[in-house]
Amino acid sequence: MLGTDDSQVRTVLARMLDEDRTALARDWAGQEPGDADRNGQELRREAVELLAALREALAGTLPVSQIVDQDPAVRDALTSLSERRARAGAQPSATAMAILALKRTMLSAIERHTDDSALRYRAALLVNELLDSAGVLTFEVYCAGREQIIREQHSQVLELSTPVVRLWRHVLAVPLIGTLDSARTQVVMNSLLESIQANEARVAIIDITGVPTVDTAVAQHLLQTVSAVRLMGAECVISGIRPSIAQTITQLGIDLSHIVTRGSLADALATAMQLLGDSARPGAVHG
Repeated sequence: MLGTDDSQVRTVLARMLDEDRTALARDWAGQEPGDADRNGQELRREAVELLAALREALAGTLPVSQIVDQDPAVRDALTSLSERRARAGAQPSATAMAILALKRTMLSAIERHTDDSALRYRAALLVNELLDSAGVLTFEVYCAGREQIIREQHSQVLELSTPVVRLWRHVLAVPLIGTLDSARTQVVMNSLLESIQANEARVAIIDITGVPTVDTAVAQHLLQTVSAVRLMGAECVISGIRPSIAQTITQLGIDLSHIVTRGSLADALATAMQLLGDSARPGAVHG
């Protein structure tokens, strides 16, 4: 197997990447699928950055087996390449094929730079070792990038699925649909508290008509939200308490007697109007 201190091979490759960088970048970018007019310039810039980083690394003293993992410029170039492709929606196989295309481009260039068959062989081994490691890194970065995108999209969906609606002056409502969990409840609380501050709201209605089940965890989340709303100086009304949910809450032994509850959003809005009208007289409306 090729030794990592084969300075002659590294010198040849570094010189090749220095002298032929533009041509190599053009050839590599030309193997990429897509609209050349739209993507060609970006692909060539991407290729030039990576080839320049590889050239500097090969001209240095870091063993080839450690270049991808420990050379900052090479790692940054490969990470950027993979992240951009992940955010553009490319498949991981496309990123892997891009690295294979670079390998073909460099192997072809080696043949133009030396007639020494032994040197060509050792250079080919080095390129394979280097770019195989690069391919593994880009795949790892791609997977991590896609996971990050999924987390961001999940967060955005949570925010969209828990809108805070201004029903009346000083009255807000949060219509909840679907299952509540800790993450979603935290989004509900954050959005509601921010809206209370922004709208100077005095009553907040949490409508759970669209929530299929209420268990101990959901009930505790609702209680925490009510407490936070009251700390903001507003009253909280929970609406959409169906008979089945009322029975479940009773069987669980959860005390909601200190919270204003109503069976429908219309009843909750009527209660909110009463709370606003009698706001100067504490305790005018009780749950």
